Parts: sequence; C-alpha cells; structure tokens
Amino acid sequence: MSQASHANRIQKGILAIDPLMYDFIENEVLPTVGVDSESYWAGFEKVVKELTPRNKALLATRAELQAKIDQWHLDHPAKNGEIDYPVYKQFLKDIGYLLAEGDEFSVTTENVDKEITDIAGPQLVVPVKNARYALNATNARWGSLYDALYGTDVISEDNGQETTRAYNPKRGAAVVAYAKNFLDEHFTLATGSYNDVTGFAVIDGKLVLTQGSSTTTLQDPSKLVGYVGEANSLTGILLKNNNLHVEIQIDANNPIGKDDPAFIKDVLLESAISVIQDCEDSVAAVDADGKVAVYRNWLGLMNGNLAESFEKDGKVQTRKQNPDREYTTPEGGQLILPGRALLLIRNVGHLMQNPSILVDLGDGQEEVFEGIMDALITPLMSLNDIKGKTKLSNSRTGSMYIVKPKMHSPDEVKFANDLFAASEDILDIPRYTLKMGIMDEERRMTVNLKEAIRQAKERVIFINTGFLDRTGDEMHTSMNAGPFVRKIKMKEQVWLPAYEQWNVDIGLETGLQGHAQIGKGMWARPDDMKEMMEQKIAHPQAGANTAWVPSPTGATLHSIHYHMVNVAEVQSSLKSRKRANIDDILTIPLAKDTAWTIEEAQTELENNAQGILGYVVRWVDQGIGCSKVPDVHDVGLMEDRATLRISSQHIANWLLHGIVTEEQVMEVMKRMAKVVDEQNANDPCYKPMAPNFEHSIAFKASCDLIFKGREQPSGYTEPLLHHARRALKGSL
Repeated sequence: MSQASHANRIQKGILAIDPLMYDFIENEVLPTVGVDSESYWAGFEKVVKELTPRNKALLATRAELQAKIDQWHLDHPAKNGEIDYPVYKQFLKDIGYLLAEGDEFSVTTENVDKEITDIAGPQLVVPVKNARYALNATNARWGSLYDALYGTDVISEDNGQETTRAYNPKRGAAVVAYAKNFLDEHFTLATGSYNDVTGFAVIDGKLVLTQGSSTTTLQDPSKLVGYVGEANSLTGILLKNNNLHVEIQIDANNPIGKDDPAFIKDVLLESAISVIQDCEDSVAAVDADGKVAVYRNWLGLMNGNLAESFEKDGKVQTRKQNPDREYTTPEGGQLILPGRALLLIRNVGHLMQNPSILVDLGDGQEEVFEGIMDALITPLMSLNDIKGKTKLSNSRTGSMYIVKPKMHSPDEVKFANDLFAASEDILDIPRYTLKMGIMDEERRMTVNLKEAIRQAKERVIFINTGFLDRTGDEMHTSMNAGPFVRKIKMKEQVWLPAYEQWNVDIGLETGLQGHAQIGKGMWARPDDMKEMMEQKIAHPQAGANTAWVPSPTGATLHSIHYHMVNVAEVQSSLKSRKRANIDDILTIPLAKDTAWTIEEAQTELENNAQGILGYVVRWVDQGIGCSKVPDVHDVGLMEDRATLRISSQHIANWLLHGIVTEEQVMEVMKRMAKVVDEQNANDPCYKPMAPNFEHSIAFKASCDLIFKGREQPSGYTEPLLHHARRALKGSL
C-alpha cells in the first residue's frame, strides 16, 4: 500500500509526490533515459498547473450536456419505444452536442511504422501491469499455426480427433491437412498440392518443390521472399501474401516433421502485428504502487530488458522479448523482420485522478489527473526507443504510439493534442513524435468523429469501434428515454451497424488509409475459436485493417482472415459508397414491447449480476483488471471495465423504469454471489462474498455499480472500483 501521508511526500513546487513514484522516476527512469531531474519536474509542474483547469472544464461540459439530455427525455417521454427524432436531433445541435462539420481534409501524420500504415492484421490488447502477459503479447508477432489449431475447437473432436493427454496422431493429421489447405489457397503451386510435396529448394532465386519424380514452383514466384538454411538444404521458407509473412519450417528430426513427406514441422504465421499495452480498462492501478508496476513494465519493454521468471511443469522459465528474425533473400541478400509486435500504449482517459501525485492549485491539495500524469511519464520512459538507442527497437521511425480512450468530443481531442505537445516540449523531442490513437467508444465522439480527427490530424494513427463501451455510453446517455432492449437484442438494433460503418466511412474520408489503423473490437470468447473464424472475417471485409483478439492463439488464427481479404483493396472500394446515416446512429435502442415473461426478465438480471460479481470480486480483492469470467452457463468470457459498464447500466435502466425492483435485484445479487463463490472455489487467493455480504467490499461495490449507476459520470465504473480497491488495500 502506498497511500503516502502528506508529510512523507516529496515536494516539487506545487507537486507532492508519493515516495514510491518519486524514487522510481528519479532512480530508475531519469538516469536511464538521460533527462535532468530539475528540468523534468519543473516542466511537469507547469503542465499540471496549466492543463488541470481545462481538464475540469471538459468534464463539467460532459455533466452539463448529460443533465440537459436527461431533462429533455423527461419533458419528451417516448411512446411505445419511439421519440420524435427530428426534434431530438435539433435539440442535440442546439445544446452543442451534435456539431457542424467543417471543410474536407486529410490527415498528414508522418514517420509512422509500416505495421500501422501498410500491414493489415490482428491486434492484441493486454494489461501492461502483468509482465508475463505483456511479454507474451509482444512476442505474439509470430505464432505456430499447428499449435493454434491443435489446441482449439477449430479442429473438430469428432472421428477420433479428440484432444487427449498424450499427442493424438489423428488430431495432428487434421491440423496438418488444415495448414496445407491454407498454403494451397494462399501460396498456390503451379501444379499439384502441398500434400504432394516431398522436398524444397531455392534454385536461381525461385522456390522449387519436389513432388515425387516431378517438380513445381509457386504460381506466383514473387511470394517467396526469403529462406533459412542453405538453398539446397532449407530449414525455413519465408512466403508473403497481403503484406503478411508465413514461414514453412522444415526439420526431419522433429517429432512432427519426421512423419511429413516434406519434413514440415510447422507453419509459422505473422500474427499479432501490433499490441496495445494497456494502462486503462484491463488494469487495476489505483495508487502509486499500482502505477509504478504499470510504468516499470513499459520502461522494460521500451528498453528491451523486461523479463519475467515463472514456474511451469516444475521448471523455472524466464520470458524475454524475442529478437528479430533473419532470412536470406532469394537473391542471396539479408532480410531482417521484426520478432516482436509493434507496441502502442493505452493511457487512461480524462476522467480519473490518482493519488500518486498531489497538486495544490490554491484550493488545497488534490489528486493529479491520471491522464495528464500518463502523458508526461510514459513518453519519458520511451525516450531511448524514440531516439533509436535500444537494441530491440519498437518504432523504427522514431515515433511513440499512445491510444487515448473515452474521449467525448473534438475539444477533448484538442486537449489531448495540446497535452502531447507539452510532453514533447518537456522531453525536447520533435513535434508530433507522440502519435495518437482515438477510441471511438463514446456516443458524442461517434457523431463528431470527423471533427475530432481534425483536431489531431498531424498525430492520428488509429481509430476504432468499441461495441462494449459504446453500448454502455449509449445506455447512460439515454437512461431517461425508457427501458432498453435485452442485451442479447442489442446487436440487432439499428444504431450498431450504422456506427460500425460510420467509423470506417469517416476514417476513409479523412485520409486514414495508408496513415492509420481503422480497427474493430474484441472477440470476447477466447475458447470459441471455431466461431471466431466463422464470424471475425467480417472485420477485414468491413474495411478494418486491424481488429482485437483475446490471445496470441486468437491472433494466429485471425491472421488467416487477412490472407483471405486484401483490406487495402476493400478500403479503396468503399471510398465511393454513401456514408452511414447519422439518424440511424442517433436511434436509441429502446424496447418497443416490455411485456417480457418473468423468466426472461429474471434471466437477463441473472446474466448481468453474475458478470458484474465475477469481474468485480477479482478486481477489488485481487487487483486483477481483466479476467476470463465464467458466465451463468460456465462459458468463459473476457471481462473488463467495458463489459462491466454495460451490465451495471442495463440493470440501472431497468430499475429506473420499473422492469425490476430493488428487492429483486438484491435477491439475485446475493444468489449469484454464491454461484461466483462456487466458480472460484479452487482459487486459493479468492475471498468468498457469501454469506458475509455486509463485510465484503467487493460485493458492496458490485451493488453500488447498479444502485448508484445513474449518478456515475457517463456510467463509468472506475470511480467506484477505485474507491473499493483503495478501501480494501487500506484495511490490509
């Protein structure tokens, strides 16, 4: 616990810094990156003093607009789930919620790595606070297709192909057949199939494949871009399609390779092209202790020396960042490819404050805004990489990539842009070194997305749609309009496909193609990879050049979709289509018929309650910010604060409109708490919530998220979670 008393804090002007934070920056960061302490803290103090009032004003505007919208819905009640949308739209314009669009423009972002500008592929989001996860994601640039297939439901368990304790040759044969079919489809041979291949060689710069007594070549010889070993004794063949690499690995002594006619032991796919190392929704960091853990891992990643040791199968293993990969080109030269994903970092948004640093602006000490703190500290730790001083480089163009979440408007993007500029000045690095990712996950951001991008047109390298947070904000914004549809029906509502298309349309209109990523959201069921392979191809088909996956395995499998779809061609074809209809985006997902059965309402309530409790109990009691939480049917779902926001806001809405009662909600919460306790019975660190509900901080926090949900700013869960986590840490 690091809730340092005021007396123990280190004073730097108007800043009072927690000793843990101060010692970390002074002794671990500043000497490593070569920045003078006094000038750094003086610059930090100046920025906090200048930008804190602006931050507060932006939050005040959020609250004022929400109050006006709340009152409008009370004054204009919906009838049968419908409101007067022309009047509503004009009202949004009148209050400054819906802004007029300016002239056409294109972004001018420069010095952007090709992983963002040229390569379409999967993106991982991982809590940077967990060093092992952070390293696994970083190293997920390359993944074994054989392992991804063998360990997931993409390969059927039927016909003797079930997963067994020992290696199952029948399942292995199905994996090899799938992989060779992939090669046949995307690296087609002039004649025959990879099933017929018995040997490989590179002759006169071309790949020659032996098929018994005959030979063949690639239908498109240019897809061979490199190899490992000698030209006539290959151990690896590097192929390229749609800017993605595939390596066929050859080893006659390998247990798998020895039984293959061509001695193929694996097919390695370029998988997680980029990774968002997350300081926000998947992280529980409520004080200096947590923030230092987050920052220390980012420092290690940026300097290439992060390592994590752990025990597996009775042996201690140490994980580090992978080196780059070396190949010989068909012409005999050298080709070096990144061994690691390109790393972005997601700072926190504009809302939260953090006790790591206190500031006195004349009205007494208050916590610094965490978003300001992140923007001044995370670039500091990235300096060696920005300046090209690290052996395991991240950006090869001297840039740093910061994703900013939960911004609501162009004014908030302008604030972030000015904050980034101030950080660049403190660190004496060129303007626009710090690139910006804009998360399109709040309703007011969506409808003003073009003007928001304009405010960061020299920095923007990423926009995305985030269905989860976007749904939570949809609910909170229109809380008073009426009862919402059941969650299972939300994806059928007219606003959602319009929102997903609008994001791509605006991105292409503002010139993001070739400059930035246009992303799509997370696949939340990490165990359902077969269904992911069936559905998630829709993301590249929609013109998104990246989309989120929940694991390195998911990245390897999802990368296949980018071989199937040339996203650059899709984006070019979409530029001429009619833009999505903003009237559809503004259509509120109200239930037109609330005559649900008792069982339907109860099921909805139980699903929401169980998800809330299963996530919150780990967040509060164990500081775990992202979990695979089993639902009421024991299906594992990836949960973070975005999913929590939906569930809590949905119950709050149904409570407000009389669909359920407080007594009903509390009864379900207590009953589901027992279910969650049973689901976590094998976790030695778990603290049961039942039967001592009054003494469980996690249970009370879960209830507060519902019963105090309407009054939470934008329906965010962070304020209540942080309060509960601090209360628990203070009681230890």
